[in-house]
Amino acid sequence: MKNRIKLLRKIKKLSQEELAERCNVSRQTINAIENDKYDPSLVLAFALADILETSVDELFINKEDGE
Repeated sequence: MKNRIKLLRKIKKLSQEELAERCNVSRQTINAIENDKYDPSLVLAFALADILETSVDELFINKEDGE
């Protein structure tokens, strides 16, 4: 599943470490999600969307949709 986390994180001027701390996960988890190597739990997806001030739908892109 593709995502816009890195783009939105940079717009908010947050480091991976800062975003990770706010989500109570490791920096490595944020890195893996940004690089499409790990799909977050629903709880984490909502936390990321909340912190990045967007919706889960806007944050994640289904690869099968062709986007």
